[in-house]
Amino acid sequence: MELDYLENYNGLDENIVRLYNFNKEEAILFRDLLKEAIINKKQKLDLAHVDFITPRNCNLIFGLFTSDEGIITKDNQTFFCILTLEGFTNMIALLEPFCKKETRSYQYLYDIDNPTELMFSPSASYVEE
Repeated sequence: MELDYLENYNGLDENIVRLYNFNKEEAILFRDLLKEAIINKKQKLDLAHVDFITPRNCNLIFGLFTSDEGIITKDNQTFFCILTLEGFTNMIALLEPFCKKETRSYQYLYDIDNPTELMFSPSASYVEE
């Protein structure tokens, strides 16, 4: 599984932080890691410390918040995905299809009016800019 940031990917000042290039087993590992760290332990989850995720040009840290804000950043290097417990529960539900079978589809992991989306895409590849 790889992690990267695509700035202004569509010419409309919209950005994507994406987790991509993974199989069903890694999707299960990621889902279970989110459940354990965020839902069960109420701790933040820093993907820089996850051995099966390779960061390309950024880092992503998940954390609980009192409102669903989505992804925020100050430097386009370190991103924070801050959601409520319900927001993370919804995210885990969106991950389920990737944990049941191999697929080439993709999924945005939240629906918030925010300039940066979080994409989960097993078949995407890394794009050098």
